[in-house]
Amino acid sequence: MTSGVPQGSVLGPVLFLIYINDIDHGLSNWILKFADDAKIFGIVTNIEDSRVMQDNLNKLLKWSEEWQMLFNNDKCKVMHFGKKHNLFSYYLKNHQLISVTQEKDLGILITNDLKSLQQCRQVYSKASKMLG
Repeated sequence: MTSGVPQGSVLGPVLFLIYINDIDHGLSNWILKFADDAKIFGIVTNIEDSRVMQDNLNKLLKWSEEWQMLFNNDKCKVMHFGKKHNLFSYYLKNHQLISVTQEKDLGILITNDLKSLQQCRQVYSKASKMLG
């Protein structure tokens, strides 16, 4: 690389947003983007829905390879929500994504049952430690 933008400059995030602007083109599932994180999600109730999700993951992988912005497979995870669901497996470049029941996102603990009990326990425990 012969040039770049200084880290912490105002122009850096704007250029990054322009760079990743087309990441969701051609996807049939929803995608959430925040800074350098992306979350793809959709309703998966049968094998066909699962194939669509895997196809979307393959499209994201192709985009990342074309733009030389590879995903970190160790940070990519799958979470299934709801009581009745099939635990389909998903892959990024022959690497099976880990299925989790809870994950911390932007400081909030998200669980697959969408209940806040675990988050409350963590906050309570942290507050108790701070108070001594």
